[in-house]
Amino acid sequence: MATSIRLAPEIEQRLDRLAASTGRTKAFYLREIIERGIGDVEDVYVAQKVLEDVRSGREKTSSLDEVEKRLGLAD
Repeated sequence: MATSIRLAPEIEQRLDRLAASTGRTKAFYLREIIERGIGDVEDVYVAQKVLEDVRSGREKTSSLDEVEKRLGLAD
């Protein structure tokens, strides 16, 4: 899938220098950056969504004591 993005000039320059100094393509490094970072980005956005849901009352929370009792782990 071809995708196009705009980069800030300083980021583009860094990417150009990295590609030139290593002999790899900019596309190689963009794929690497996305593959290594997408999990972190997903975690942040999912956590933000859950926090919004908790604050708005759409998501129920449980205390540790409640969870232990529900799982039969309470003393």
